[in-house]
Amino acid sequence: MGMLRKFSTSHSAQKLKRIMNWYGPYLGAGVKIEYLADDWRELRVAMSMKWYNRNAVGTHFGGSLYSMIDPHYMLMLMKILGNDYIVWDKAASINFIKPGTGTVRSTMKITDEMLVKIQQETQHGEKYLPNFEVEIFNQKNELVAQAVKTLYIKRKPPIPGENSV
Repeated sequence: MGMLRKFSTSHSAQKLKRIMNWYGPYLGAGVKIEYLADDWRELRVAMSMKWYNRNAVGTHFGGSLYSMIDPHYMLMLMKILGNDYIVWDKAASINFIKPGTGTVRSTMKITDEMLVKIQQETQHGEKYLPNFEVEIFNQKNELVAQAVKTLYIKRKPPIPGENSV
């Protein structure tokens, strides 16, 4: 993930999208980022059903469903918030609603309200552990799984002497 961290903070959205689509675990699971906004505030990811990503009963592996949504909120916020913040994935849970078959999709968004809340909660150097709800839908737009991603976000302390007049 170190390589992805470097690319997520120093490269354009379209370049990271290309890199992620060739990232071994995503390529092997059949995961594809379909859309990443230039401002990093929206991402759409899909996973098509392949012979190599089916479980014993012919549906998507639960781990593959989770992996398709895994790093995105962290990477998006790293880019949006910049180097003044520490952003890590802290925890996650996933609830499987119905078997996933065919192509499944998920859209993740960062809103102005989310960013204001992050800035408010971290303005004095406090850690903030927001939850981001993520839904995965099948081709009929039926809910397949719901996940909750908890991130660790903390504003870095100012460097002494920086921004001094």
